[in-house]
Amino acid sequence: MRTGQAIGRRDQTGVRLAGKCGLYLASAFMLVASAAYVVAPRLLLGIFTTDESVLRVGTTVLLVYGALQLFDAWQVVATGALRGLGDTRTPMVLNIVGHWIIGLPLAYWFCFARGWGVVGLWLGLSIGLTIVGVALVALWHTKTTPGVVVFDKPPL
Repeated sequence: MRTGQAIGRRDQTGVRLAGKCGLYLASAFMLVASAAYVVAPRLLLGIFTTDESVLRVGTTVLLVYGALQLFDAWQVVATGALRGLGDTRTPMVLNIVGHWIIGLPLAYWFCFARGWGVVGLWLGLSIGLTIVGVALVALWHTKTTPGVVVFDKPPL
């Protein structure tokens, strides 16, 4: 939203700052969430179950999930910031490629072909999400680098 407002003001510095602030805030929050998943997975899972086999698998899944939190934050914020720039197509294509063409086949392969079960499923999906997050942040950085014109259309 702040990106779109800065675009409306034709404030290139504000555009870049809005995206950076969003990325930094989301990253900080998700790093705290990741720490909780990594440090106290059994405590968190214990809210929902006392079944030892579920706790064992769930603990491993939360470790994988904790590792992807930062990249999930990046893809959400960068997608929103790119929408503010008027670019809705590129994030869509990157998400399709990252999740459906890379992540889902990897998830299937890890889960079924390698026999890693639900952990393999999460690992494959996490790899796809990580690729999307990094690509979207790189695209955001490229599109908002000083000297790059982000105001290709006149304001409404």
